[in-house]
Amino acid sequence: MKSSKEKEKEKDKYKEKEKENSKLLELRNITKTFPGVKALDNVDFDLFAGECHALVGENGAGKSTLVKIIAGEYKQDTGEIYICGNKVNIQDTHHAQELGVAFVPQEFQLIPYLNGVENIFLGRLLRGRFGNVNWRLLKKKAQELLDSLEWKIDLSVSVKNLSVAEMQIIQIARAISMDARVFIFDEPTAMLGEKEIERLFDLMNLLKEKGIGIIYISHRLAEIFPICERVTILRDGKVIGTSDINKISIDEIIKMMLGRSLEESFPERNPSIGQEVLKVEKLSKRGVFKNISFKLREGEVLGIAGLIGAGKTELVCSIFGKLLYDEGEIFIRGKEVAIKSPDTAISYGIALIPDDRRNEGLIMSETVRENISITILEKLKRLLLIDRKAERKKVVEIVDRLDIRCASIEQKVGYLSGGNQQKVVLGKWLIANSDILIFDEPTKGIDVGAKRQFYQIINELSRSGKAIIVISQELEELIGLTHRILVLAKGKVVAELDTEKTDKNEIMKYAVGSFR
Repeated sequence: MKSSKEKEKEKDKYKEKEKENSKLLELRNITKTFPGVKALDNVDFDLFAGECHALVGENGAGKSTLVKIIAGEYKQDTGEIYICGNKVNIQDTHHAQELGVAFVPQEFQLIPYLNGVENIFLGRLLRGRFGNVNWRLLKKKAQELLDSLEWKIDLSVSVKNLSVAEMQIIQIARAISMDARVFIFDEPTAMLGEKEIERLFDLMNLLKEKGIGIIYISHRLAEIFPICERVTILRDGKVIGTSDINKISIDEIIKMMLGRSLEESFPERNPSIGQEVLKVEKLSKRGVFKNISFKLREGEVLGIAGLIGAGKTELVCSIFGKLLYDEGEIFIRGKEVAIKSPDTAISYGIALIPDDRRNEGLIMSETVRENISITILEKLKRLLLIDRKAERKKVVEIVDRLDIRCASIEQKVGYLSGGNQQKVVLGKWLIANSDILIFDEPTKGIDVGAKRQFYQIINELSRSGKAIIVISQELEELIGLTHRILVLAKGKVVAELDTEKTDKNEIMKYAVGSFR
């Protein structure tokens, strides 16, 4: 008779064997070198049926190179790829699709003037005996796909008229129609709101139930925990570690990504605080915030904390003239000012770096140059024409100062990474020489390496005498960057805290109204 221990060992062996048989993808010792750069160095990675496996790392860690090899865009120099246990030599993107690999990129690969059915079956239209397209059958198949994904979309309209989330579903439906079993999602939530993210996660869970494996790339580390089973961390082209998601914390992931903790990324605060620059007295907006008062001085970084709906963004939008306040006064360097529009705020040296950079901070279809110089075009006019030589010189100075990674200043900002886009938003205010800088969620949607750069930039601006307000949901960020923190709850200031004498627990107690 076998003992209970022996039986348990046999069970574990069986489970491991069963798991091994469900392996959809395996990469062994993948290496890829570009001129002067080893992008990947002996990387191992695997993916099981019904699993969502997160792939994280700083920009330049090797994530994009790895998934492009899986998707057939690049060829590895050395190493082996196995799909469903079979060794494969992926020739190109078409071959990868034939092998069941689907890449769902951050930027949509859809034909905007074609409808949903045409985009789902693009290049694979079913034709009858006489070459005519069988639209009835295609519409039926497309509708069945959407029904299986539990989404309702009007497939007859041009996809340019769909929402961002609906466009993403069309891309996913197209991949499923090609019998894809390995999905690669690259920053899938970057352009989605909270409710759309919830629906996307519901959909991904449906895909997992169908036995599909998902590789999930995201800079938003908090969101990998509810959807992923495992996480692999890359740094400098090497795998630093792979872990079950329930056996690792965000702090541990960040430390593996950076080689240091996030707290170690915060520079030492500026000790030299100057004269008062901004004073807000009893500012109110009916139903939004009430009797807000505070002061801000040269070189100071003031944090604003609070739950969603506390009135943080609305408050700074009022100071910037985007939302007109009902009562109260605003003083700039001791002089009362009436801010009725963003143009007025800008004339007083106030700048706002909004949390929604894509829709409110940038013109995505325009170049780096055009986005940065937009705030000084009037100053660059010579008679009726813009002095383009002076414009380019000033823009290049800002690009160099902020280390904006772009092919040239004529590159469209839509093709930049999130961190570089955020630097462009900041750049247009630095070129205008704004004295009061308001950052609303400055590191939202950017990777931890870019965050560290932003912390250094904010610190340098503080040391140069700029007066800074930072709104952030990340309390570690506020504690690491600021001198003081205002806590808002239900539109009122409930606490003003010295950053060096507070912690996350105290801030949260005030924010939720439970502090006694």
